[in-house]
Amino acid sequence: MTLLVFDSGIGGLGVVRALRELAPGEPLIYLADNGFFPYGQKPDEVLLPHIVALLTRAVEVLAPRAVVVACNTASTIALPALRAGLGLPVVGCVPPIKPAALASRSRTIGLLATAATVRRPYLSGLIAEFAQGCRVLSLGTPALAELAERKFSGAGVTVAEIIAPLFAQPGGGEIDAIALGCTHYTFLLPEFLSVRPDISWHDPAMPVARQALRVAAQGPATPSAHAGTAFFTGAPPNPGLLGPFGFRRAETCQW
Repeated sequence: MTLLVFDSGIGGLGVVRALRELAPGEPLIYLADNGFFPYGQKPDEVLLPHIVALLTRAVEVLAPRAVVVACNTASTIALPALRAGLGLPVVGCVPPIKPAALASRSRTIGLLATAATVRRPYLSGLIAEFAQGCRVLSLGTPALAELAERKFSGAGVTVAEIIAPLFAQPGGGEIDAIALGCTHYTFLLPEFLSVRPDISWHDPAMPVARQALRVAAQGPATPSAHAGTAFFTGAPPNPGLLGPFGFRRAETCQW
């Protein structure tokens, strides 16, 4: 019941890490569209057909049991089209507005995300449904996802200057819970906590992993021949960086 975990870059590896924690033996394939990274500043009319075409071909070649779209931007754009067209279960990833709202005592929560996620009507629907009575302050920026990519490659990074505008908004001083609206930000949690240890930070990786395993459990247990491989649409990273996530090979997509 191989799961294909998809992201624009390394962000989905946070979901992979959660999957390994919950189900160490689960066969996984990773697909990173790093050749088209970053997604957050590209228009919907470019991203939607690109994501659908890439994942349609990936499903044909890799034969997974289900697809995990471990990318908030891709999820908010493409989930309906992917579910309609792929012919297999698709699990998406949305900003964890609900847990942040439940955790907040001040009733003021923050959202860090890409600009694409922040501007989407889907986000407004989440806020209306799960954060009634809360003030939600958002910051959409491409800088944090790019910073996470650099950290993954071994660079030292700092986040204080980038996230400062979130707290500079009217009411920003009352934020006591923040939803991370991009899976890349999982890898920046230590930096966020070092800047604001007084805030509860909410990462979507574990809830997405739990839902993915529930979906996968409904299907056959035959693994894909590609299980254990991480595919990249651009240059793959050093394979040693992927070893801790359980991937034996890193390959550039040839399809």
